[in-house]
Amino acid sequence: MDDRLNDAEDESLAEETYRLLLADILSARLAGGSVVQQRRLATKHAVSRSPMRHALGRLEGEGLLVRNDKGVLCVRVITLKDYLDSLSMRMLLEPSAAAAAAPHMPVEALTSLSAMLDAIEADLDPDQELVWQFDDALHMSIANESGNSFMAATIGEMRRYTTIFERQMAVIRAKPGMAEHRAILTALSAGDPEAARQAMARHLDAVRQGVLTNY
Repeated sequence: MDDRLNDAEDESLAEETYRLLLADILSARLAGGSVVQQRRLATKHAVSRSPMRHALGRLEGEGLLVRNDKGVLCVRVITLKDYLDSLSMRMLLEPSAAAAAAPHMPVEALTSLSAMLDAIEADLDPDQELVWQFDDALHMSIANESGNSFMAATIGEMRRYTTIFERQMAVIRAKPGMAEHRAILTALSAGDPEAARQAMARHLDAVRQGVLTNY
C-alpha cells in the first residue's frame, strides 16, 4: 500500500513539474536555445532530480526540448517556418472546430470567457498574462467542445508552437485580436456554426498577417 502511495505521489510530482516547465517554455521564461540545466531547474522548482528528469524526458519526447550538436539538452527554437506551418494547421482545423462547437458551447463557459474579454477590453494596459490566459481558454474551449478528441489534441499541440513564437516576438500588440475574439464569442453565443467558422478563419488570418508585418 505504501509503495502504491509513493508511486502515486511521484507521478503527481512529475506531472506538476512537467506543467511548471511547460509554462516556463510557453511564456518564454525558458527562451528558445536556452541550455537546460537539470540541477538548477530542480532547485528553482524545489523538486528532486527524479521528477525533474521525468518531466524533461517528456518535454523532449514532445519536441519542445532538443539536443544540440554537442548532445546538450536545449529549449527548441521555433523558427518562422515552424510558426507558419503550425498556424497553417490551425487554419485548417480551428474554423471547423468552431463550427462543430457552436451548437454545444456551455453557457457557463461563454459567460466566463465574455467576462475575461470584458476585463481585458476595459483595461488600457491589461496584464499580458491575463490576455494569454484568455486566448488559451477561448481556443482550447472551442477545440474541446468540437467533439473530436483528435482535432482538439492537434490544435493544442500546434498552439504550443505558435504561442512560443508569438510570445518571443519583440513586437506584440497590447490587446491582440480583441475585436476578432469578440466576433467569435458572439457567433458561439448565437450557436451559429457558419458564423463561428468564418469568425475563426478571419481571426487566424489576421494573426498571420500581424506576425508577418511585425517580424
